Amino acid sequence: MDFDIPRALQDTLARMDAFIAAEIMPLEQANIQFFDHRREQARTNWDAGGVPTAEWEELLSEMRRRADKAGFYRYGLPKSLGGQDGSNLDQAVIREHLAAKGVGLHADFQSEISVIGSISMAEIFERYASEAQKAEYLEGIITGAKRVAFGLTEPDHGSDATWMETTAVRDGDHWIINGAKRFNSGVHTANADLVIARTSGKAGDAKGITGFIVPMDTPGMKIEYYHYTFNMPTDHAEVSIRSVRVPHSAILHKVGEGLMLAQHVVHKNRIRQAAQSVGAARYCVAESVKYARERHTFGKPIAQHQAIQFPLAEMHAEVELVRNYVLRTAWEMDRTPHEQMSDQVAIANFRANRLACDAADLAIQVHGGIGYTRGKPFEHMYRHHRRYRITEGSDEVQIRKVAGFLFGMAGPNKIPRAKKDHAA
Repeated sequence: MDFDIPRALQDTLARMDAFIAAEIMPLEQANIQFFDHRREQARTNWDAGGVPTAEWEELLSEMRRRADKAGFYRYGLPKSLGGQDGSNLDQAVIREHLAAKGVGLHADFQSEISVIGSISMAEIFERYASEAQKAEYLEGIITGAKRVAFGLTEPDHGSDATWMETTAVRDGDHWIINGAKRFNSGVHTANADLVIARTSGKAGDAKGITGFIVPMDTPGMKIEYYHYTFNMPTDHAEVSIRSVRVPHSAILHKVGEGLMLAQHVVHKNRIRQAAQSVGAARYCVAESVKYARERHTFGKPIAQHQAIQFPLAEMHAEVELVRNYVLRTAWEMDRTPHEQMSDQVAIANFRANRLACDAADLAIQVHGGIGYTRGKPFEHMYRHHRRYRITEGSDEVQIRKVAGFLFGMAGPNKIPRAKKDHAA
């Protein structure tokens, strides 16, 4: 592996920084209430279930429009969709770079929208949707004009998705769906929901799960309420699905092959999350070092106290180690089938997400009382990145994945049961 960032990618970062300075920073400064101590209050419509305010979402949309016009927003998408076929390594480097700039309109932590789009649903539609489905939804998914939410998690099932209780039963040329979805992010503005349901098989089977594109105005689809979360605003809805009738043409990909849709979203998002978490951790260390040089106690900078030096030096070392592992994993993802290295992706993700939380907590401690205030971004960063230790697979689920590869229970070196039994 070449540890130098490719020259073309360095040029992209330079152009992106110039674009952010010229186009995004002025827009942010003109709407600073969304980024200073007022950010949570300004962003949240408390009277409508805690969903994002229209003003906040319009600001994000304007940023996205500018980034798309400048040629950055679709960077990771195929050229056929106006993108640049950005590799996993490219996107990891860029996301880490953007997150290391801290809180801002260029890469908002809470909404997960940045000048480089994380458009997993567009990737799914580009790969698996029919031509009619692409014509109806694909460009709108990218621009935000026609959004599709993702309904996987349920009230009684999260990481154990193959045990989901939402079902779909064939009825002539239609399907009848019944069930419920939890943390159904994005439905407050979605035109449709990608509902994952069991169509055959038994609980625990990977086969027999199907994805359905369900318009949100379909009778029987109901947003019951939104969960107020650790980091507001929220778009995490509880959705009930009662006798929802959709045509056979609503199926995305193939009957019984819907689990791969969920796996595609999760796998790509894990490495992107990891890169963002490392960038956030790097920002926390840099800001803490800067403050420690400026803050004086007992007649000298606190940077001269070992109680400040040592924790920051250790955190810096951890950032460098995890950062390099994340980038190496992203590089490997561009060369190796994902199913053969999902343990590496899991390691990168859970270690990076823990790192971001630990770094934000340390930054609060180093900054003292002022670090605990909302005038500093660390509490906001902690609350957001704490979510990453649960979403896209909890720490425990990802460690279980690593253990499966380690002990030959999963992965390319899986030990056949007969051999395992003999070894025991």
